Amino acid sequence: MKKVSLYLSLLLATLYASAQTNDKQQQQRFAGIDKMVEKVLSDWHAAGVAIAIVEKDKIIYAKGFGYRDYEKKLPVTPNTIFAIGSCSKAFTSGLLGILRQEGKLDFETPVRQYLPELVFNNDDMNAHVTLRDMMSHRTGLSRYDLSWYLFGAGSRDSLLYRIRYMVPNEQLRYKWQYNNFMFMAQGVVAEKLTGKSWEENIKTRIFDSLGMSNSTTSLAGFKAGDAAFGYSVIKDSVIKKRPYKDITAIGPAGSINSNVNDMAKWVIAWINGGKFNRKQVLPASYVSEAISSQMPMPASLPVKGLPDDIFGDAYGLGWMLSSYRGHYQVEHGGNIDGFSANTCFFPSDSIGIVVLTNQDGSPVPGLIRNLLSDRLLGAKYYAWSDTALKRRNDMRAKQKDVKKDTTEVTVKGAEVIRKDLKDYAGTYASNAFGKFEIVIKNDSLFALIESDNAYLKHDRFDIFQTYSVDKETAQIDTTEVGGTKVKFNTDLNGDITNAELELGVKDPVIFARTARPIPLTKETLQKYIGVYDFGGMEGTIHLKGEDQLMFDVPGQMDFTLVPVEKDKFALKEVRGFTVEFSVNDKGEVVGMTSVQPNGRYKANKKK
Repeated sequence: MKKVSLYLSLLLATLYASAQTNDKQQQQRFAGIDKMVEKVLSDWHAAGVAIAIVEKDKIIYAKGFGYRDYEKKLPVTPNTIFAIGSCSKAFTSGLLGILRQEGKLDFETPVRQYLPELVFNNDDMNAHVTLRDMMSHRTGLSRYDLSWYLFGAGSRDSLLYRIRYMVPNEQLRYKWQYNNFMFMAQGVVAEKLTGKSWEENIKTRIFDSLGMSNSTTSLAGFKAGDAAFGYSVIKDSVIKKRPYKDITAIGPAGSINSNVNDMAKWVIAWINGGKFNRKQVLPASYVSEAISSQMPMPASLPVKGLPDDIFGDAYGLGWMLSSYRGHYQVEHGGNIDGFSANTCFFPSDSIGIVVLTNQDGSPVPGLIRNLLSDRLLGAKYYAWSDTALKRRNDMRAKQKDVKKDTTEVTVKGAEVIRKDLKDYAGTYASNAFGKFEIVIKNDSLFALIESDNAYLKHDRFDIFQTYSVDKETAQIDTTEVGGTKVKFNTDLNGDITNAELELGVKDPVIFARTARPIPLTKETLQKYIGVYDFGGMEGTIHLKGEDQLMFDVPGQMDFTLVPVEKDKFALKEVRGFTVEFSVNDKGEVVGMTSVQPNGRYKANKKK
């Protein structure tokens, strides 16, 4: 009995000593980490950040820094909810991996066999684009991001419909080009095959299986008590709150919200071949495939001073792959209004890192990830934040020098707005991007795009520079760099027919203009009714129903007249054609002019 007691005492003492040793090793491992993180936050004026580190099947570090609510100084914790942006992509592709395991799809079949509603721009794409092409960004389509981000859409069906108007700028499988629409479409494929929404599939098949109880797929996730507000940095130092961005329509590409404790479980599953708490959440074969190279990304050379980055970047299925200081790295970033994120793991080292911050367009997640990776992998220290700051400041200095050396060539008359502001007003629409409206407010032009307003400042000729309007203060800062320029084009009659914008695709995007109709009463419309003599040929103006004026031309169709100005109507069915009515001193209509691209044709009204 004494021997057994002695054995147990020695065993417990050994275990206690081992635990103390492990704790000491971990303390040494993370010594000084907090100060490094706080320095990065200070360097980049970030409101807050949360970090989780996993090793094998355990969370070995989880902590929050800074503020989830910068104004009230409420701190970030490991349970604080952030938007993870494009880190959502691995969830969507993971869902397809599960469905493949269930025999519902494969990655090599042309995707339209699963989703006929998805129509591409040409027959070759319709016949050959597969889910694997979409999952690895190699369809030949460039980003088209401003279509969903700037112009929005009411539903996924609306965004899906726009894809048929998106012109590829490369051949299929020829070049890696990031495309959020293709991940949105993957989510719709899952919806079609399961009869359940992407949101429900992600919750039941992934969140619930991993115990990610605080993670959501919509803005409802920010109703939690420990949710972060999002921020931007203005003029390099001013921290400004941003409203949450509702991206439900493009959701499968980036609408997940989570915290680092939940995201750590997701990373643990990937490190352990798809298993979490001994349960196979993701198919092991899919995990291996997803973190293997499917498409090379644009070539890049190793960072100066880091020669052990030995191969160029590649893309798997929802993951970016690279060599990091001699170690195989799998990662993906995320960015949306007010938030940036990075999810990373090293499969051969069984180490994972999650960094979430409430600052958009931020280098903070990547910099902190690298600093932590260096420590965990035993790599030599590299001043990531200081180097990035110096690079940014050097670039700014060069930009200022270029601006000083640039001499503007002025053309006489270019500074004069050549038309009345009302001539620019109207609705402008593109099949691939959606629509916006140009309106006049206080003798100025504004573009109404979804919930945002943009001020149009005249630049030259019929070109205007856009500037954002602050939603809270309605202030416009034209000293800041403006957004997209808008070039208005006219037809042969001098009427504005469309607006041309550079929106990050190969060619300028043309938005066709429809003049905003002026509501007229039946009594007003009746004065135009009659027969008009065009020198031997007669045209008839008549009323259809209560309020629709029509123009009947012998041998042609009945044209619908849309009132656009006083006594001026556009022909709805054909662009570039209008009719202008002549009125005498008594207010009586005595004639009309048919304005066409090939000339102006006058007619007298027959008595």
